Formats: sequence, C-alpha cells, structure tokens
Amino acid sequence: MAALRSIGISPNMIIARSDYPVDQELSDKIALFCDVEKQAVVPMVTSDVLYEVPLLLERAGVGDYLVEKLAMKATRQPDMKPWEKLVERVRKQKPTLRVALVGKYVELQDAYMSVREALKHAGLANDVEVDIGWVHSADLEKDKGWDIIQNSDGIVVPGGFGSRGIEGKIMAARYAREKKVPYLGLCLGMQVMCIDFARGVLNHEDANSSEFDRGTEYPVIDLMLDQRGITDMGGTMRLGLYPCELQEGTKAAAAYGEEKVDERHRHRFEFNNAYKRDFEKGGMVFSGMSPDRKLVEIAEIKDHPFMVGSQFHPEFLSRPMKPHPLFVGFIKAAKEKNGKK
Repeated sequence: MAALRSIGISPNMIIARSDYPVDQELSDKIALFCDVEKQAVVPMVTSDVLYEVPLLLERAGVGDYLVEKLAMKATRQPDMKPWEKLVERVRKQKPTLRVALVGKYVELQDAYMSVREALKHAGLANDVEVDIGWVHSADLEKDKGWDIIQNSDGIVVPGGFGSRGIEGKIMAARYAREKKVPYLGLCLGMQVMCIDFARGVLNHEDANSSEFDRGTEYPVIDLMLDQRGITDMGGTMRLGLYPCELQEGTKAAAAYGEEKVDERHRHRFEFNNAYKRDFEKGGMVFSGMSPDRKLVEIAEIKDHPFMVGSQFHPEFLSRPMKPHPLFVGFIKAAKEKNGKK
C-alpha cells in the first residue's frame, strides 16, 4: 500500500481479504495506516460458497457506503432473499451427478469456465451436485479417458476450433448415441454430433466438416454459400445474438417453454442443408431454426433420452438464479435416466 501511495494512488475503500476472521481492532489499524475511513475497510473472510459474497458485502454496508460517497439516493433496499436461498441450496446435501466434459483444452479448465458454471447452475435447479470429469478428446483417440466417459451420467462436448482432437469428440458423441447417455453439444459439440450421425446412422463413412477435411465427399458441416468467397477468416464469423424458432413437441421446446428465443453465436461453419432431408429420415430432428429456415440452430435425436446440440453457446446466458434451459433439461434427463433422487 505504501508503494501505491508513493506514486499517487490512494484507495477510497479496502477489501481486507482473509482466511481468518478480521477483528475490529485490526480493521481500525488498516484504516489508520492506509488513510481511509473506518467504515471503508471491509473484512472479506473466505466463504465456502462463492455466491455468498454479495451477502457478505451487503451485511458489511458496502452498498450504503457507496451510495453515500457517490452522492446518490437509494430508492429501495435490495432484496437479498434470493441470494440467501441460493446459498442454502448450494450448501444443501445433494446426490452427485457425474458429467464428462470432453474438450480440447481441458489442461486449462478455465477455458470452459462458462460451461462449468452453467452445469452447476443447472445442477442447483435439479437439486443435484454436478461432478465434472475432465476428458481430453485427443486422449479418447488413444484409448485413454474412457473410464470417465463410461462412469458418467451425462456427456457434454463444448466448442472449439481446429482439427486436433476432433475424432475424439466424434467418438464421445457416438458413445452417447449408441449407449443412450444424455448428451449436450455446444457449437462444435453439435457439429460432431451431426458428423457421427452421418457416419453411424446414414452410413456416410467419409462424412466430415469441411473445416477439418476439405476433400470430404459428405461435408455435412460447411460454410454458408454467401461466405465461401470471403478470404478474411474473421469476416465469416457469425457473432452475437440471433433469433431461433423452436419446433413444437421437441425436447428443446420443452426445455425452453417458449416458441422463440435469442441466443449468442461465435462460429464460422453451419449444418449443410443439402443433407437436411436425409438426416430427418434417419431420425434427427432440427428443433431450432433461424426465422428464415436457412440455418439449423438446434438438432436432436429421436428415441434418445436427451441428445441435443446447439449451434450457439447457451452457456453464455446461464446465471446462478436463472440457469439456461438447455442445461437444465440436460441435467434433468441425466438425473432421471440414472435414478438420482
């Protein structure tokens, strides 16, 4: 703190992060030596539940102090009851549901932080504790990591770019399809699900995405026609919020409980509509489409407990008290199939 003050940086508030209780005497000393008001020193003792932090800050009077110092007027008192209930639900003893997350970057688990948190949010909504088993998709190609897959109640295949580990992701999708294990595919996870379906159900052994094999005879995943002439790779990305219309009677529609939703995208390649009719005859349902019917947004397989893939990234819109419907539906299906109570 002395070093910061020596270059002209003085705090208005200090959060005293600690693994042990901070008594008033120590708080007063911090205020004295750092030249801040006593009420501006906020002890922040480690909590076993991340979502308790807003409660701790409110109890410490941080909100009132900020309103006062910013010369603002509070129009109402915040309702912290939802946060209190959330913390209670987190601490509640719950059965454990095992989910295998098959990714390309699992050595850096924070790469999938949004997916991890969305699974936890959905777990809370279903009163289960989600235990994530991290599986590197490239390991599956070397016959490693299958013990995690085989002992999981559900499988999630998240997004990614590049060809490394793709066959492993396809293998995970095939396992989920054949063994009737609940599956949620996110962006690339939907695409590998479609590749496996083309190979394993429609018998197109060479089926692939043109992203990974430009010479494939069955590019079930491809660039849209109006993108193929664009040489700037960044210019072909479909980014941001796009509308999706849901097909009545599908698992996706049941999960959302709505006819139309808006979801966030970040990808270049799409499902190739040239194969749409064949896929539908084989038992795949395109339960979410763009309003103009040109783009597949959600695909799912009939006669399966829950095998759903989204071209968008639902994890980006999941919140602790508002978990994403697709994640909730996935965890619910895994819980029901495996008899968790």
